[in-house]
Amino acid sequence: MQPSEPADVKLAPPPKRLRAKRVRGIIFLKDVAVLGCTAFGGPQAHTAMMLRLLVDKRRYLTSAELLELMALCQVLPGPGSTQTITAIGFRLGGPNLAYLTLLIWMLPSVLLMTAAALSLNYLDKDLVARLVRFVQPVAVGFVAYSAYKIAEKVIHTKTSVALLVIAALVAYFFQLPWVLPLLLVGGGLVTTFRYRKLPQITDKEPLRVEWANFALWLGVFLLAALLGHYTRELPVRLFENFYRNGSLVFGGGQVLAPLLYAEFVEFKQYLSGPEFLSGYGLTQALPGPNFSIAAYIGALAMRDYGTTGQLVGALVGAVGIFMPGTLLIFFLIRFWDQLKQYRVVKASLEGINAVSAGLVVAATFLLYHPLPDGPVWHMPGRYGVDLPLNPLLVGATFLVLLWDRLPSYVLVLGAILLGALLP
Repeated sequence: MQPSEPADVKLAPPPKRLRAKRVRGIIFLKDVAVLGCTAFGGPQAHTAMMLRLLVDKRRYLTSAELLELMALCQVLPGPGSTQTITAIGFRLGGPNLAYLTLLIWMLPSVLLMTAAALSLNYLDKDLVARLVRFVQPVAVGFVAYSAYKIAEKVIHTKTSVALLVIAALVAYFFQLPWVLPLLLVGGGLVTTFRYRKLPQITDKEPLRVEWANFALWLGVFLLAALLGHYTRELPVRLFENFYRNGSLVFGGGQVLAPLLYAEFVEFKQYLSGPEFLSGYGLTQALPGPNFSIAAYIGALAMRDYGTTGQLVGALVGAVGIFMPGTLLIFFLIRFWDQLKQYRVVKASLEGINAVSAGLVVAATFLLYHPLPDGPVWHMPGRYGVDLPLNPLLVGATFLVLLWDRLPSYVLVLGAILLGALLP
């Protein structure tokens, strides 16, 4: 009779399981690369693409898990879609896969925005605008599809319907940085009081909070502020500027843009208003996270130091803007599953998800028809909704996504081709 293994000895996973996990990680990174090169339209449109590719096709996670991660990331400062896809990578393969996910996701847009800054004087803005004029209507179709799919998954009670409608109306008419996190917290509080209806978990895992990433985020924040105050080195000051903005901004790129405009154009005058608006327009037309505009601004701020200096500025801008959100999501994702064991937290997810759906609904209308008294940095005709073909493109994109037979990137490439062919 063979002696049994001691209860406290953990056996190493079989080699086949390790190989399967490694292959799955490689496939996931390929999917992230596809999203990084084709995910147009901002975080709401990114959500629709993640639902199609990562949930429905690959089944890396369930739609409920994706929505939970989205809600968690929207409560945090930083780029929401970037934090969400990084958290998915963490769930699938731990920190190493998460870091690779972040790099592959942000790299295409950061490289394109850096190239735009280096070639700004040679860039044919009219040609670029012509090629991408139909991309935004297609992106609106993605956002509408995302709103439909999210509502289908999370709206099951009258309370959820009410929260969705209220959140959509408030988010549409009050586009202020503090509104989004306040709505999410408020929605969670509303449904928290229904926690008694949920079954109680008796064998809860003890809640263990690892503070290392939070301490690192706070330490870098304070050190960068100190160095930025006392040094004259422009790269250090740029890092502090972007790290501070990445640590304090809620609501994504549409909230970040006016803050960057005020700081880098109006106050510090590192670039002109038209240069900023050109870069902002490019971020709307390019795939990936809108926060990649930081690479563009950093490169232009360092233009007096030559090409090498511009590359350093782009690197400093990208690292500074993406690092805070990454450290914060790494901090929370480690104990999120343990936190969900508590009925109060579990019950709050119904309200948070309903508000999230309302925010996407509001984004659909804002993308298609921005308010006329929007911020001064909005470019006239930014979304091209004055074109007669655009309502048809929005509707056709929505129906094709429901049909679920064509990859997302085919729709985007078709929009670019249409822009090139039509006069």
